[in-house]
Amino acid sequence: MAAAKKTPPPHARASGAAHPAVLSARELNRATLDRQLLLRRSTLTAERAVAHLVGLQAQNTRPPYFQLFARLAGFAPSDLSVLMESRAVVRTVTLRSTLHTHTAEDALTLRPLVQPARERELHLFRKGLVGVDTARLARIAQELVEERPRTVRELRQALLEEWPGADPLALTVAARCLLPLVQVTPRGLWDRSGQVALTTAGHWLGRTAPAPLSPDALVLRYLAAFGPASVRDLQTWAGLTMMREVFDRLRPRLLTFRDENGTELFDLPDAPRPGPDVPAPPRFLPEFDNVLLGHADRTRVIPAVHHGRNGKGNQAYGTVLVDGFLAAVWRLERGKGRGGAAVVTVQPFEPLRPADRDAVTAEAAHLLDVMTDADEHDVRFGHVVDFDG
Repeated sequence: MAAAKKTPPPHARASGAAHPAVLSARELNRATLDRQLLLRRSTLTAERAVAHLVGLQAQNTRPPYFQLFARLAGFAPSDLSVLMESRAVVRTVTLRSTLHTHTAEDALTLRPLVQPARERELHLFRKGLVGVDTARLARIAQELVEERPRTVRELRQALLEEWPGADPLALTVAARCLLPLVQVTPRGLWDRSGQVALTTAGHWLGRTAPAPLSPDALVLRYLAAFGPASVRDLQTWAGLTMMREVFDRLRPRLLTFRDENGTELFDLPDAPRPGPDVPAPPRFLPEFDNVLLGHADRTRVIPAVHHGRNGKGNQAYGTVLVDGFLAAVWRLERGKGRGGAAVVTVQPFEPLRPADRDAVTAEAAHLLDVMTDADEHDVRFGHVVDFDG
Protein backbone atom coordinates (compact mmCIF):
# COMPACT_ATOMS: atom_id res chain seq x y z
CA MET A 1 0.00 0.00 0.00
CA ALA A 2 1.09 3.56 -0.54
CA ALA A 3 1.12 4.64 3.09
CA ALA A 4 4.48 4.56 4.81
CA LYS A 5 4.76 1.79 7.34
CA LYS A 6 5.52 2.57 10.94
CA THR A 7 7.83 0.61 13.20
CA PRO A 8 5.83 -1.19 15.89
CA PRO A 9 5.73 0.90 19.09
CA PRO A 10 8.07 -0.22 21.88
CA HIS A 11 5.15 -1.18 24.10
CA ALA A 12 3.79 -3.68 21.56
CA ARG A 13 3.95 -7.26 22.79
CA ALA A 14 4.89 -10.37 20.90
CA SER A 15 1.90 -12.65 20.61
CA GLY A 16 1.41 -14.65 23.78
CA ALA A 17 3.35 -12.23 26.02
CA ALA A 18 1.77 -11.07 29.26
CA HIS A 19 -0.07 -7.73 29.46
CA PRO A 20 -0.33 -6.76 25.78
CA ALA A 21 -0.70 -3.06 25.07
CA VAL A 22 -4.16 -1.50 25.05
CA LEU A 23 -5.17 0.35 21.90
CA SER A 24 -7.72 3.12 22.23
CA ALA A 25 -10.62 3.58 19.83
CA ARG A 26 -8.75 6.46 18.17
CA GLU A 27 -5.61 4.37 17.75
CA LEU A 28 -7.68 1.59 16.18
CA ASN A 29 -9.40 4.16 14.01
CA ARG A 30 -6.17 5.57 12.65
CA ALA A 31 -4.65 2.15 12.05
CA THR A 32 -7.76 0.96 10.21
CA LEU A 33 -8.03 4.11 8.10
CA ASP A 34 -4.37 3.79 7.13
CA ARG A 35 -4.82 0.16 6.04
CA GLN A 36 -7.99 1.15 4.20
CA LEU A 37 -6.21 3.91 2.23
CA LEU A 38 -8.43 6.52 3.87
CA LEU A 39 -5.87 8.58 5.79
CA ARG A 40 -4.42 9.81 2.50
CA ARG A 41 -5.28 8.91 -1.05
CA SER A 42 -3.06 6.16 -2.40
CA THR A 43 -1.20 5.98 -5.70
CA LEU A 44 -2.06 2.30 -6.08
CA THR A 45 -3.77 1.31 -9.31
CA ALA A 46 -7.44 0.46 -9.07
CA GLU A 47 -6.71 -3.24 -9.59
CA ARG A 48 -4.06 -3.34 -6.87
CA ALA A 49 -6.36 -1.44 -4.50
CA VAL A 50 -9.18 -3.96 -5.07
CA ALA A 51 -6.72 -6.74 -4.26
CA HIS A 52 -5.32 -5.00 -1.17
CA LEU A 53 -8.83 -4.41 0.21
CA VAL A 54 -9.79 -8.05 -0.52
CA GLY A 55 -12.70 -6.86 -2.61
CA LEU A 56 -15.27 -4.07 -2.61
CA GLN A 57 -18.80 -4.41 -1.26
CA ALA A 58 -21.02 -4.35 -4.35
CA GLN A 59 -24.70 -5.05 -3.70
CA ASN A 60 -25.40 -2.01 -5.86
CA THR A 61 -23.45 -1.13 -8.97
CA ARG A 62 -22.13 2.32 -8.02
CA PRO A 63 -20.66 1.85 -4.50
CA PRO A 64 -17.40 0.22 -5.72
CA TYR A 65 -16.64 3.34 -7.76
CA PHE A 66 -17.20 5.65 -4.81
CA GLN A 67 -15.13 3.37 -2.57
CA LEU A 68 -12.16 3.76 -4.90
CA PHE A 69 -12.75 7.50 -5.34
CA ALA A 70 -12.42 7.92 -1.56
CA ARG A 71 -9.13 6.01 -1.53
CA LEU A 72 -7.15 6.63 -4.73
CA ALA A 73 -5.39 9.71 -6.05
CA GLY A 74 -6.39 10.54 -9.59
CA PHE A 75 -9.14 7.92 -9.73
CA ALA A 76 -11.71 8.14 -12.53
CA PRO A 77 -14.78 5.89 -12.83
CA SER A 78 -13.48 4.61 -16.17
CA ASP A 79 -10.52 3.04 -14.32
CA LEU A 80 -12.79 0.42 -12.76
CA SER A 81 -15.05 0.04 -15.80
CA VAL A 82 -12.03 -0.81 -17.96
CA LEU A 83 -10.99 -3.49 -15.47
CA MET A 84 -14.47 -4.98 -15.57
CA GLU A 85 -14.63 -4.97 -19.36
CA SER A 86 -11.22 -6.65 -19.61
CA ARG A 87 -12.32 -9.19 -16.96
CA ALA A 88 -9.48 -8.22 -14.63
CA VAL A 89 -12.14 -7.74 -11.93
CA VAL A 90 -15.56 -9.36 -11.60
CA ARG A 91 -18.73 -9.14 -9.53
CA THR A 92 -19.39 -12.32 -7.56
CA VAL A 93 -20.81 -13.51 -4.24
CA THR A 94 -18.11 -14.27 -1.68
CA LEU A 95 -17.63 -12.75 1.78
CA ARG A 96 -20.68 -12.89 4.04
CA SER A 97 -22.54 -14.42 1.07
CA THR A 98 -22.61 -10.87 -0.30
CA LEU A 99 -21.87 -9.56 -3.77
CA HIS A 100 -18.35 -8.13 -4.06
CA THR A 101 -16.13 -6.78 -6.79
CA HIS A 102 -12.93 -8.86 -6.73
CA THR A 103 -9.85 -9.26 -8.84
CA ALA A 104 -10.06 -12.27 -11.12
CA GLU A 105 -7.52 -14.11 -8.97
CA ASP A 106 -9.46 -13.51 -5.77
CA ALA A 107 -12.77 -14.43 -7.39
CA LEU A 108 -11.29 -17.84 -8.21
CA THR A 109 -9.36 -18.51 -5.01
CA LEU A 110 -11.76 -17.08 -2.40
CA ARG A 111 -14.82 -19.03 -3.46
CA PRO A 112 -13.68 -22.47 -2.22
CA LEU A 113 -12.74 -20.93 1.13
CA VAL A 114 -16.15 -19.32 1.68
CA GLN A 115 -18.12 -22.27 0.26
CA PRO A 116 -19.15 -23.50 3.75
CA ALA A 117 -21.05 -20.23 4.24
CA ARG A 118 -22.81 -20.76 0.90
CA GLU A 119 -23.81 -24.25 2.01
CA ARG A 120 -25.26 -22.83 5.24
CA GLU A 121 -27.26 -20.39 3.14
CA LEU A 122 -28.49 -23.22 0.92
CA HIS A 123 -29.62 -25.14 4.01
CA LEU A 124 -32.00 -22.27 4.86
CA PHE A 125 -33.90 -22.98 1.62
CA ARG A 126 -34.07 -26.76 2.03
CA LYS A 127 -37.88 -26.79 2.41
CA GLY A 128 -38.22 -25.38 -1.08
CA LEU A 129 -35.91 -28.02 -2.52
CA VAL A 130 -37.64 -31.21 -1.41
CA GLY A 131 -37.09 -33.84 -4.10
CA VAL A 132 -34.43 -31.79 -5.88
CA ASP A 133 -31.16 -33.53 -6.69
CA THR A 134 -28.79 -30.64 -6.01
CA ALA A 135 -25.85 -32.28 -7.78
CA ARG A 136 -27.97 -32.61 -10.92
CA LEU A 137 -29.22 -29.04 -10.46
CA ALA A 138 -25.62 -27.81 -10.39
CA ARG A 139 -24.79 -29.70 -13.60
CA ILE A 140 -27.84 -28.38 -15.44
CA ALA A 141 -27.31 -24.82 -14.25
CA GLN A 142 -23.65 -24.91 -15.26
CA GLU A 143 -24.52 -26.15 -18.75
CA LEU A 144 -27.10 -23.39 -19.12
CA VAL A 145 -24.96 -20.45 -18.01
CA GLU A 146 -21.87 -21.64 -19.90
CA GLU A 147 -23.87 -22.05 -23.10
CA ARG A 148 -24.56 -18.31 -22.77
CA PRO A 149 -24.97 -15.96 -19.81
CA ARG A 150 -28.46 -16.29 -18.37
CA THR A 151 -30.60 -13.80 -16.51
CA VAL A 152 -31.95 -14.88 -13.15
CA ARG A 153 -35.40 -15.20 -14.71
CA GLU A 154 -34.12 -17.40 -17.53
CA LEU A 155 -32.24 -19.64 -15.13
CA ARG A 156 -35.23 -19.94 -12.84
CA GLN A 157 -37.59 -20.87 -15.66
CA ALA A 158 -35.21 -23.54 -17.00
CA LEU A 159 -34.82 -25.10 -13.56
CA LEU A 160 -38.57 -25.03 -12.96
CA GLU A 161 -39.03 -27.15 -16.08
CA GLU A 162 -36.96 -29.84 -14.34
CA TRP A 163 -38.53 -29.40 -10.89
CA PRO A 164 -41.94 -27.76 -11.31
CA GLY A 165 -42.91 -28.45 -7.71
CA ALA A 166 -39.91 -26.72 -6.18
CA ASP A 167 -39.84 -23.17 -4.85
CA PRO A 168 -38.61 -20.91 -7.69
CA LEU A 169 -36.50 -18.73 -5.42
CA ALA A 170 -34.93 -21.76 -3.75
CA LEU A 171 -33.88 -23.12 -7.16
CA THR A 172 -31.98 -19.97 -8.12
CA VAL A 173 -30.47 -19.67 -4.64
CA ALA A 174 -29.27 -23.26 -4.97
CA ALA A 175 -27.59 -22.54 -8.31
CA ARG A 176 -25.91 -19.47 -6.83
CA CYS A 177 -24.74 -21.39 -3.77
CA LEU A 178 -23.51 -24.46 -5.64
CA LEU A 179 -21.73 -22.70 -8.52
CA PRO A 180 -19.13 -19.89 -8.57
CA LEU A 181 -21.31 -17.54 -10.62
CA VAL A 182 -20.26 -14.07 -11.77
CA GLN A 183 -22.28 -11.19 -13.16
CA VAL A 184 -21.15 -10.45 -16.69
CA THR A 185 -20.79 -6.99 -18.16
CA PRO A 186 -22.35 -4.59 -18.97
CA ARG A 187 -23.76 -5.10 -15.47
CA GLY A 188 -21.70 -2.96 -13.11
CA LEU A 189 -20.15 -0.64 -15.70
CA TRP A 190 -20.19 3.07 -14.91
CA ASP A 191 -23.29 4.64 -16.49
CA ARG A 192 -23.69 1.60 -18.78
CA SER A 193 -25.09 -1.04 -16.46
CA GLY A 194 -27.62 -3.68 -17.50
CA GLN A 195 -29.66 -6.44 -15.96
CA VAL A 196 -27.97 -9.27 -14.09
CA ALA A 197 -26.74 -12.07 -16.35
CA LEU A 198 -24.75 -14.97 -14.95
CA THR A 199 -22.09 -17.44 -15.98
CA THR A 200 -19.42 -19.36 -14.09
CA ALA A 201 -16.21 -17.66 -13.03
CA GLY A 202 -14.05 -20.18 -14.85
CA HIS A 203 -15.98 -19.76 -18.10
CA TRP A 204 -15.95 -15.95 -17.93
CA LEU A 205 -12.28 -15.73 -17.03
CA GLY A 206 -11.18 -18.47 -19.38
CA ARG A 207 -9.22 -20.45 -16.83
CA THR A 208 -9.70 -22.95 -14.08
CA ALA A 209 -9.38 -22.01 -10.46
CA PRO A 210 -5.87 -22.19 -8.99
CA ALA A 211 -5.31 -23.56 -5.52
CA PRO A 212 -7.79 -22.04 -3.04
CA LEU A 213 -6.61 -19.25 -0.78
CA SER A 214 -5.59 -20.81 2.52
CA PRO A 215 -7.25 -19.74 5.77
CA ASP A 216 -3.83 -18.55 7.02
CA ALA A 217 -3.34 -16.35 3.95
CA LEU A 218 -6.85 -14.93 4.34
CA VAL A 219 -6.16 -13.92 7.95
CA LEU A 220 -2.89 -12.21 7.00
CA ARG A 221 -4.54 -10.31 4.14
CA TYR A 222 -7.43 -9.30 6.38
CA LEU A 223 -5.09 -7.91 9.02
CA ALA A 224 -3.16 -5.99 6.35
CA ALA A 225 -6.38 -4.26 5.29
CA PHE A 226 -8.46 -4.18 8.50
CA GLY A 227 -6.15 -4.79 11.47
CA PRO A 228 -5.57 -4.77 14.35
CA ALA A 229 -8.54 -7.09 14.72
CA SER A 230 -10.03 -9.89 16.76
CA VAL A 231 -11.00 -13.39 15.72
CA ARG A 232 -14.64 -12.34 15.84
CA ASP A 233 -13.89 -9.34 13.62
CA LEU A 234 -12.47 -11.62 10.93
CA GLN A 235 -15.38 -14.03 11.20
CA THR A 236 -17.88 -11.19 10.89
CA TRP A 237 -16.13 -9.78 7.84
CA ALA A 238 -15.74 -13.11 6.05
CA GLY A 239 -18.90 -14.88 7.17
CA LEU A 240 -16.78 -17.80 8.41
CA THR A 241 -16.74 -19.70 11.68
CA MET A 242 -14.17 -21.60 13.75
CA MET A 243 -11.24 -19.36 12.80
CA ARG A 244 -9.71 -19.28 16.30
CA GLU A 245 -7.39 -22.18 15.54
CA VAL A 246 -6.05 -20.32 12.49
CA PHE A 247 -5.14 -17.30 14.61
CA ASP A 248 -3.57 -19.57 17.21
CA ARG A 249 -1.48 -21.21 14.51
CA LEU A 250 -0.31 -17.78 13.36
CA ARG A 251 0.42 -16.42 16.86
CA PRO A 252 4.21 -16.73 16.57
CA ARG A 253 4.11 -14.44 13.52
CA LEU A 254 1.79 -11.81 15.00
CA LEU A 255 1.63 -9.13 17.68
CA THR A 256 -1.27 -8.98 20.12
CA PHE A 257 -2.98 -6.02 21.72
CA ARG A 258 -6.16 -5.42 23.68
CA ASP A 259 -8.91 -2.93 22.99
CA GLU A 260 -10.42 -0.83 25.78
CA ASN A 261 -12.95 -3.60 26.47
CA GLY A 262 -10.22 -6.20 26.92
CA THR A 263 -10.79 -8.00 23.60
CA GLU A 264 -7.65 -9.63 22.21
CA LEU A 265 -6.53 -8.09 18.91
CA PHE A 266 -4.01 -9.50 16.45
CA ASP A 267 -1.82 -7.60 14.02
CA LEU A 268 1.06 -7.89 11.60
CA PRO A 269 4.35 -6.79 13.18
CA ASP A 270 5.28 -4.38 10.37
CA ALA A 271 1.80 -2.94 9.75
CA PRO A 272 1.27 0.83 10.18
CA ARG A 273 -0.26 1.98 13.47
CA PRO A 274 -0.30 5.79 13.34
CA GLY A 275 -0.74 7.83 16.49
CA PRO A 276 -4.23 8.90 17.55
CA ASP A 277 -3.61 12.54 16.63
CA VAL A 278 -2.65 11.95 12.99
CA PRO A 279 -5.08 14.05 10.92
CA ALA A 280 -7.89 12.18 9.14
CA PRO A 281 -9.44 14.19 6.29
CA PRO A 282 -13.17 13.96 5.54
CA ARG A 283 -14.16 11.05 3.33
CA PHE A 284 -17.46 10.38 1.54
CA LEU A 285 -18.25 6.66 1.55
CA PRO A 286 -21.10 5.01 -0.36
CA GLU A 287 -24.00 3.19 1.23
CA PHE A 288 -21.97 -0.01 1.41
CA ASP A 289 -18.30 0.04 2.37
CA ASN A 290 -16.39 -2.70 4.14
CA VAL A 291 -14.63 -0.26 6.46
CA LEU A 292 -18.06 0.14 8.08
CA LEU A 293 -18.85 -3.60 7.98
CA GLY A 294 -15.49 -5.32 8.43
CA HIS A 295 -15.48 -5.71 12.23
CA ALA A 296 -17.75 -7.18 14.86
CA ASP A 297 -17.03 -4.12 17.03
CA ARG A 298 -17.51 -1.16 14.70
CA THR A 299 -16.88 1.57 17.25
CA ARG A 300 -13.42 2.14 15.75
CA VAL A 301 -15.29 3.94 12.92
CA ILE A 302 -18.89 4.29 14.11
CA PRO A 303 -19.18 5.94 17.56
CA ALA A 304 -21.60 4.14 19.84
CA VAL A 305 -23.76 7.26 20.01
CA HIS A 306 -24.29 7.05 16.23
CA HIS A 307 -24.84 3.30 16.00
CA GLY A 308 -27.49 2.53 13.39
CA ARG A 309 -27.79 6.10 12.16
CA ASN A 310 -26.23 5.42 8.76
CA GLY A 311 -29.19 3.32 7.73
CA LYS A 312 -32.86 2.67 8.32
CA GLY A 313 -34.22 -0.85 8.00
CA ASN A 314 -32.80 -2.29 4.78
CA GLN A 315 -31.91 1.18 3.50
CA ALA A 316 -28.26 2.20 3.92
CA TYR A 317 -27.13 5.80 3.43
CA GLY A 318 -23.91 7.25 2.14
CA THR A 319 -21.72 8.11 5.12
CA VAL A 320 -19.28 10.93 5.83
CA LEU A 321 -16.23 10.40 8.02
CA VAL A 322 -15.07 13.50 9.90
CA ASP A 323 -11.89 13.19 11.94
CA GLY A 324 -12.01 9.51 10.99
CA PHE A 325 -15.44 8.71 12.46
CA LEU A 326 -18.97 8.56 11.12
CA ALA A 327 -20.41 12.05 11.55
CA ALA A 328 -22.98 12.56 8.78
CA VAL A 329 -24.94 10.98 5.96
CA TRP A 330 -25.02 12.22 2.40
CA ARG A 331 -26.73 11.79 -0.94
CA LEU A 332 -26.03 12.78 -4.52
CA GLU A 333 -28.89 14.02 -6.67
CA ARG A 334 -28.78 14.75 -10.38
CA GLY A 335 -30.87 17.04 -12.52
CA LYS A 336 -32.53 15.72 -15.65
CA GLY A 337 -30.47 15.27 -18.80
CA ARG A 338 -26.77 14.83 -19.38
CA GLY A 339 -24.78 17.64 -17.80
CA GLY A 340 -27.65 18.67 -15.53
CA ALA A 341 -26.99 20.11 -12.08
CA ALA A 342 -25.57 17.78 -9.42
CA VAL A 343 -26.13 18.40 -5.72
CA VAL A 344 -24.50 16.75 -2.70
CA THR A 345 -26.58 17.12 0.45
CA VAL A 346 -24.81 16.48 3.76
CA GLN A 347 -26.71 15.94 7.00
CA PRO A 348 -24.46 15.98 10.08
CA PHE A 349 -25.60 14.26 13.25
CA GLU A 350 -24.16 17.16 15.25
CA PRO A 351 -23.15 20.68 14.17
CA LEU A 352 -19.72 20.66 12.52
CA ARG A 353 -16.91 22.96 13.55
CA PRO A 354 -16.29 25.66 10.92
CA ALA A 355 -12.98 24.11 9.84
CA ASP A 356 -14.60 20.66 9.50
CA ARG A 357 -17.52 22.09 7.55
CA ASP A 358 -15.12 23.77 5.14
CA ALA A 359 -13.15 20.54 4.69
CA VAL A 360 -16.35 18.53 4.12
CA THR A 361 -17.51 21.11 1.56
CA ALA A 362 -14.19 20.88 -0.29
CA GLU A 363 -14.31 17.08 -0.37
CA ALA A 364 -17.91 17.14 -1.61
CA ALA A 365 -16.92 19.56 -4.37
CA HIS A 366 -14.10 17.21 -5.36
CA LEU A 367 -16.56 14.31 -5.49
CA LEU A 368 -18.90 16.29 -7.74
CA ASP A 369 -16.04 17.20 -10.05
CA VAL A 370 -14.72 13.64 -10.44
CA MET A 371 -17.84 11.50 -10.14
CA THR A 372 -20.32 13.50 -12.21
CA ASP A 373 -20.37 15.17 -15.60
CA ALA A 374 -22.65 17.93 -14.36
CA ASP A 375 -22.21 21.48 -15.62
CA GLU A 376 -23.44 22.89 -12.31
CA HIS A 377 -22.46 21.75 -8.79
CA ASP A 378 -23.84 22.56 -5.38
CA VAL A 379 -23.08 21.39 -1.84
CA ARG A 380 -25.84 21.77 0.72
CA PHE A 381 -26.11 21.02 4.43
CA GLY A 382 -29.36 19.68 5.84
CA HIS A 383 -30.88 19.47 9.28
CA VAL A 384 -29.82 16.85 11.78
CA VAL A 385 -32.87 14.66 11.24
CA ASP A 386 -33.68 11.37 9.64
CA PHE A 387 -32.59 11.49 6.00
CA ASP A 388 -36.18 10.99 4.88
CA GLY A 389 -37.39 13.77 7.15
